[in-house]
Amino acid sequence: MASKWTASNWRARVARTSMWSAELVGDELLVSSTGDVDRHSLAQIDSITARHGLLSSRIELSGVSPLHLKRLSRRDARDLHETVERERERVLAVIRLAELAREFEALCPLVADWARGFFAAAKAHHRDNGWLTAEFTATWEQHKPVGRFAELLAAPELEAHRRELGGEALQAIELWSSDLAQYVARWNDRFLDNELVAYKSFFDNVERSPLTDEQSRAVVCFDNRVQLVAAAGSGKTSTMIAKAGYAVHRGLVAPEQILMLAFNSKAAAELQERVTERLAPLGLAADRIVARTFHSFGLALIGQATGRKPRLAPWIEQGGDIEKLARIVDELRDADVVFRTNWDLFRMVFGRDLPEFGQEQAEPDGWDPVARREGHRTLAGEVVKSQAERLIADWLYYNGVSYRYEQRYEVDTADAEHSQYHPDFYYPDINLYHEHFALDEQGIPPEEFVGYLDGVHWKRALHAEHGTALIETTMAELWNGKAFAALTEQLSYRGLVLDPNPDRPALGQPPIDNKRLIATFRSFMVHAKSNRLSVELLRERAREGSTGKFLFRHEKFLELYRTIEQRWQEELTAHDSIDFEDMLNLAADHAEAGWKSPFRLVMVDELQDVSAARARLARALVTAPGHYLFAVGDDWQSINRFTGADLSVMTKFEEWFGKGETLRLERTFRCPQPICDVSSGFVLKNPQQISKQVLSSTPEHPPAFLAIAANNDDHVQSVIRKHLAELNDRIATGLAPGGRGGKASVFILGRYRHQESLVPHGATKQWAHLDVRFSTIHASKGLEADYVVIPGLTKDKSSFPSKIADDPVLRLAMPAREPFPYAEERRLFYVAITRARRSVTLVTVRNRVSPFLAELVKDHGLKLRDAEGGYAVVIPCPACGEGTMVPRAGKFGQFYGCTNYPKCRNTMKEAEAAGHNAAPI
Repeated sequence: MASKWTASNWRARVARTSMWSAELVGDELLVSSTGDVDRHSLAQIDSITARHGLLSSRIELSGVSPLHLKRLSRRDARDLHETVERERERVLAVIRLAELAREFEALCPLVADWARGFFAAAKAHHRDNGWLTAEFTATWEQHKPVGRFAELLAAPELEAHRRELGGEALQAIELWSSDLAQYVARWNDRFLDNELVAYKSFFDNVERSPLTDEQSRAVVCFDNRVQLVAAAGSGKTSTMIAKAGYAVHRGLVAPEQILMLAFNSKAAAELQERVTERLAPLGLAADRIVARTFHSFGLALIGQATGRKPRLAPWIEQGGDIEKLARIVDELRDADVVFRTNWDLFRMVFGRDLPEFGQEQAEPDGWDPVARREGHRTLAGEVVKSQAERLIADWLYYNGVSYRYEQRYEVDTADAEHSQYHPDFYYPDINLYHEHFALDEQGIPPEEFVGYLDGVHWKRALHAEHGTALIETTMAELWNGKAFAALTEQLSYRGLVLDPNPDRPALGQPPIDNKRLIATFRSFMVHAKSNRLSVELLRERAREGSTGKFLFRHEKFLELYRTIEQRWQEELTAHDSIDFEDMLNLAADHAEAGWKSPFRLVMVDELQDVSAARARLARALVTAPGHYLFAVGDDWQSINRFTGADLSVMTKFEEWFGKGETLRLERTFRCPQPICDVSSGFVLKNPQQISKQVLSSTPEHPPAFLAIAANNDDHVQSVIRKHLAELNDRIATGLAPGGRGGKASVFILGRYRHQESLVPHGATKQWAHLDVRFSTIHASKGLEADYVVIPGLTKDKSSFPSKIADDPVLRLAMPAREPFPYAEERRLFYVAITRARRSVTLVTVRNRVSPFLAELVKDHGLKLRDAEGGYAVVIPCPACGEGTMVPRAGKFGQFYGCTNYPKCRNTMKEAEAAGHNAAPI
C-alpha cells in the first residue's frame, strides 16, 4: 500500500481546486498544498472518515486541526483511510504503553514498600504476639496501595516489563494480588504447626490429660475474635484454662489482663479453682488471672467508672425475684381496683392468644361426645368450635352471664338447602341471640371460607324476618377489643348485670394461674430491660403487628406491665439498689463510653446463654485495638431463653462482635459414639443449629439406649425401681461396668421439679453399687453421670416436649421466635441425653409415647420394652409425624388410631400395624 497520496489531476481540474499531496513521515501526516506543508500528528487525530461521491471521494480527519482531503479516487481514499488508521493505532499503542509503563513503575515501589512493611510487621508480630489477627490483616488491607495496579498487572503490553522485575518485586506483586485474609491464613497455618511442636510439652501437661489436636489449635489461635463451638463433654473448660496459661506462658498477655466471664457463681468459682490448680504448678501467676460472673464484674466496673459501686437488690441476690414480683402484684391488686380488675380479666379470659385469621379452629384441645366433634374447652366446661368462641365464652363466664352455646333457634329453619339453625350464643334471661362472624376489618371472611358471606346474610335476614333480637361480633373486633366493649354495652342495655368474679370455679379448662402469669411478666421484664425496650417502644412493636393481630390483648398486657415495672423500679429506688438487667446495661454503657478496661483477653463461658446486655458488655471490653475475645459455647445446649438468653449472639457471632474465627471441639470424652450419633442427628433436625460432627473417645457398653413403657402414670416409679435394681445386679455380677468411686452414678432427670417424686424411696441407700440422684434437666447442664434415666416421655401438656408454650406476648421483648417446632425443647432433650457416660433409659407410658421418643424409634430403630421385659411396638403416625398409632376399638372391630386424635384422624388396620417393628439400637 502507498504511503503518499495526491489529489486526482482530472478531478481537481473538473472541480477547479488546487492540487495537494499527503505523505506519512514517522508519526506525522504531512500535507502539501501551494507550497505550504502542514504537519498533523497521528496521535492528535480523533477520527478518520471516508466519504464517497459519484465522481470522487474525500477523507475527513477530526482532531486538533481538522483536515479535509478531497478529489481522491475511491481506491486511494480507501488506502489512505486504512493506512492512517493503522499507523494512528500504532502510535497510540506506543504512547499508551509508555504511559502504562510510567504508571506501573510509579506504583511498583509503593507496592514493594507496602509488601516489605507487611512482611516485616508480620514477622515481628509472629515473634512478639504470635497469631496474625484479623485486626492486623485489616490494618494492612487499609494501607494497601490503591490505583490501577490490578489493571496494569493484567495489561498484556506490560508483560516484558514484568519479566524484567526482580524477585522482591514479584513477591510484592504476588502479595498485592492475593486475598490478604487467605494469605494471612496460610501464614497462620504454618505458625500453628510450628507452635504445636514448640509448645508440645505445655499442651501435654497443662491439664490432667494431654490436649487433643483441636483443643491445642483452639489455644494457639489468638485472633481478635474467636468463637469455639464445643460439643457436650469435649473439654471446653480445659481449653479455656490452657488458653489462659498459653497466653501467659508465651508472653502474649499479662496474667492480670485476663478476664474469664462465667454465667453463674458456681461456674466462675470452678474456673478460678481450675486456673489455680492447673497453672500455678507450671510457675504461672494464676493468682492474677480473674474469673468472675458477668454480674459481679459489672458491679465492679460501675464502681470503678463512677466511684460509687451500686448494690444489687437483696431479693435479686437471694434468687427471690419471682416471689418479690408476686408480692408487688398482690399489693397492686389490694390497692388498685383498676389493676385488680385488669389482672383478673387477663388471667381468666385473655390468658390465651388468638390464632391467625382463618385458623380459629386449629389446635383443638377438647372433645364433645354428644356432637362427636373436637373443639376448644371453655371455663364453663363445654366444647366450642373455635378459639374465638372460647374467648367470648370465657368472658361471659367470668362476668357471670348465663348463656347457652348453639341452642336450637326458636323457629324451624330446616329445608332442602338448610339444616336447623343453631346460633352461636343465646342469652335466655333477655331472649337475645349472638352470632360471632369470622370477618376482618372490611367485613370479609378468610379466602378459603367459600360461601361464608352467604351464610352471614342468610342469618341476618332470618332474624329480621322473625323479629328476633341479634347482636354480632367479628374477629376484627376481638383483635381490637371493641367486641368486649360492645358486649358490655348491649348486655347491660338489655338489663343484664355483669358480675366479674375471678374466683368463680372453672368447670372446664382452667385459667392461667397467678404463679405462671407472674413468671411470664418477670421473663418479659428481663428481656425488655436487657434489650432496652421502654413501654412506648413495646407498644410500637405491638402496633406494628410483630406478635399477630390480637393487639387488644397485648395492649392489656402492656398496661399491666407498665404498672408492675414502675412499682419494681420504685422498690429498687427505695432500697437504693439495682437489678441484674440495670447493672449489665449500666456496665455496658460505661464500657462503651470509654471506661479503660485493664483486660486485653476476655474469655466468655457458655456463650449460648448470653443475653443481649451481656453481649454488649463483652463486646465493649474488646473494642480497643490489641484486645481479644475468646467465647466458648454450644448452641445445641441453649436452654435458658426464659432467663434472657439470646441465641443469635452465638449463631450470628460476627454480626455481634466483628470478623473472627469459628473453631470446633468435636471430640467428646463423655458419651459413647451411639449416644453422640443419636443426639447429634436429633438436634440437627433444626437447620438453624450450627453443624458439627461429634466423635467419641469413650468406650461403648451396649445398649446405649433403653426405652421402657409403664402401664400407667402410677406404674412409672416401680418401672424405674425395677430398672435400677437390674442395673445394680448387672454391676454386681460384672455384666456392666461400675463407677469411678466404686459406685456408678445415676441421674434421674426430670423436665419438671415435681418429677422428683418418681425417684424410688430410699434410692440413695437401697443399692450398693449405685449412687442415685434427681435433678431437673436445666440444673443438670454441665454435669454428667454414668447412667441417665429420663421419665416423662409421654404425650401430655406438661410432659416432654412440654406443650406449655411461651406466651406470644413475650415476642414483643424477645429475639425473633425460632421457626422450628419445639426448638428449645429439642435442645433440652439433647442436654438430658448427653449427660450420660454409658447409657440412657427413656421412660414413657403405654399408648402415650412422646413425639421425641417416637422420632428415635422411627429414625434410629429404638425399640420399646414393656414393664415385663418384652418388646412393644411403637408406630409413629405417618400422617402427622407427631403422634403414634395405638390400638382402639370401633364398631367394626379393633383398629389403630393416632394419639393426636382428634387433631389427626389417621387410622391403620391391624394387619398394617403388625408389619411395623424395629430392632433396638
